[in-house]
Amino acid sequence: MTHPYLSDHVHLNDEGTAVVILDQTQIPNRTVYLTLETAQQMFDAIHQLQVRGAPCIGICAAYDLYVLAQQIDPQTAAPDFLSQLNQQADYLASSRPTAVNLRWALDRMLETVARCAGQADRLAILHQECIAIHEEDIAMCRSIAEYGLSLIKNGDGILTHCNAGPLATSRYGTALGPLFLGHERGMDFHVFADETRPLLQGARLTSYELSRAGIDVTLICDNMASIVMKNGWVQACFVGCDRVAANGDTANKIGTSGVAILAKHYGIPFYVLGPTSTIDLHCASGADIPIELRDPGEIREKFYTEPMALPEISCYNPAFDVTDHTLISGIVTEYGICRAPYTQSLRAVFEKKYAGLSYGMPEKEDEK
Repeated sequence: MTHPYLSDHVHLNDEGTAVVILDQTQIPNRTVYLTLETAQQMFDAIHQLQVRGAPCIGICAAYDLYVLAQQIDPQTAAPDFLSQLNQQADYLASSRPTAVNLRWALDRMLETVARCAGQADRLAILHQECIAIHEEDIAMCRSIAEYGLSLIKNGDGILTHCNAGPLATSRYGTALGPLFLGHERGMDFHVFADETRPLLQGARLTSYELSRAGIDVTLICDNMASIVMKNGWVQACFVGCDRVAANGDTANKIGTSGVAILAKHYGIPFYVLGPTSTIDLHCASGADIPIELRDPGEIREKFYTEPMALPEISCYNPAFDVTDHTLISGIVTEYGICRAPYTQSLRAVFEKKYAGLSYGMPEKEDEK
């Protein structure tokens, strides 16, 4: 069964002058599309998680910059044009600091226009590049799904944290991609989806996506992961990521590191799935990853009819935590599955990428 959401939840409008997104804060109760025309609207959409998921943010940011480029006077000389576009890119990048895909996509668009020879070509080239970023993500997700599927078998129980399905990417997703692909091929899985505090992406988005696709899913609170593992109901943990450091440390939604620690205790493999655009080889370790802090009200009152804590209660509300590379069984990319030592295997993946090799298919006897 094809998943109901393919790649249409982030796209340009028919005229190519605005970005249209599915407002993920409205799911699962309402389906609402937003039209983004100004830099402020684009910033707010990313910051408020109306568009979210590291790869999806990158796709959206590329479209955003193309739309903003159209708003610069077409007679502007190349240096000034690039300077104004850089300012817009810096503004958008400040909306969420942890996910590397946001800056990666913006830099790729800037580098593309910097190489542009003439004024007449720059908008066409930017348009071509943002479409390419989107199409490449679709292909990357399919390849990640193939590699991830080689790690599990029919009937397995999978635990996931946060949301790394089609809504967070373009089509199959990263952490959920193997499940959708396997389901299409007639395989059955049972998924335990952590609700994922404080923004409930697991409850609102992951369980929604899996259920709509016909995949057996059970929603659990974050503090129930241990008991389902102890009961023998989980054979693997699949999570996405917002940044991978050069040593294999990974940043993902808050609570992921706790899942990895539990999995280690119960002897369950813990896999991180994400495209190479999420890998930051300039970032030595997880200690160098900036962690976004969010509004305390998300803990005290969001999703409640009445506040659940007094307004004067102080709150610590980090959006992400870092999972140590020693807890990770493998990092699944579009070019293969990286294993420890990650300082070597992650660089080897980039060597494949820059050698221009096409995405490969898993060799199951090696990847099991």
